[in-house]
Amino acid sequence: MESFGLSIRRACNLVGLWRATYNYQRKTVDDKAIRLRLKELADQRRRFGCHRLHVILKREGLVINHKRTERIYREEGLSLRLKKRKKKVAMVRVKLPEPERVNQRWSMDFVSDSLCTGRRFRVLAISDDFSRECLAIEVDTSIGGARVVSVLERLAEIRGLPEVITVDNGPEFAGKALDEWAYGREVKLNFIRPGKPVENAYIESFNGKLRDECLNQNWFISLRDARETIEAWRIDYNEFRPHSSLGDLSPLEYVSKTEKILIHAGL
Repeated sequence: MESFGLSIRRACNLVGLWRATYNYQRKTVDDKAIRLRLKELADQRRRFGCHRLHVILKREGLVINHKRTERIYREEGLSLRLKKRKKKVAMVRVKLPEPERVNQRWSMDFVSDSLCTGRRFRVLAISDDFSRECLAIEVDTSIGGARVVSVLERLAEIRGLPEVITVDNGPEFAGKALDEWAYGREVKLNFIRPGKPVENAYIESFNGKLRDECLNQNWFISLRDARETIEAWRIDYNEFRPHSSLGDLSPLEYVSKTEKILIHAGL
């Protein structure tokens, strides 16, 4: 245009450039509100990565494009520090059959932690494999087979019982108390093979989240404090936390959506 005195239209045609692109002026966007909220969420939920934080921002109507969240996430230095895992011998993974409805199959397992005094306590976690909902978390210094049965009876009154419960071969699950209860209640106990936690993958995945997002992030001063903190996390996990395996819905949102689909289909 300067050298040959051409018009904008002629010059753009010669170089194959759209005039709208030539005339484009970058719009400055104020990201201050998003930055503040993103840093606040990252501080509250220290083990949430960029994807889950983006889902929360999107729920609140602050962002739509994930690229914008990722850019601000990097600029603010919020990336998680992940420990590098040592490579292990490759093994064949057993793919569990996918459950098709709520209360079809549950999973149970134990996790251990300690109070600030060094006293150890155990956590019994029970989850629904279909909805990923954590049905109950029992916390105490000792949880035997009779206590496991008591928790299951409490759940039976609230929401009924499943067809199958997947468990490992621990004494609490393989003992007489749970065996007699399962027989009387017509619930099948599915024991995984010893040393094969991958066969109970649903609860193993949940236990990892429980430890990473709750147990490792809190300093428990008493057993009561541990119970209250863990229960508050369980409620948040069920009602708010987005799950990538559920299409970024929380377990309760996923159940509600599934029920609406079944009602609409007349099932």
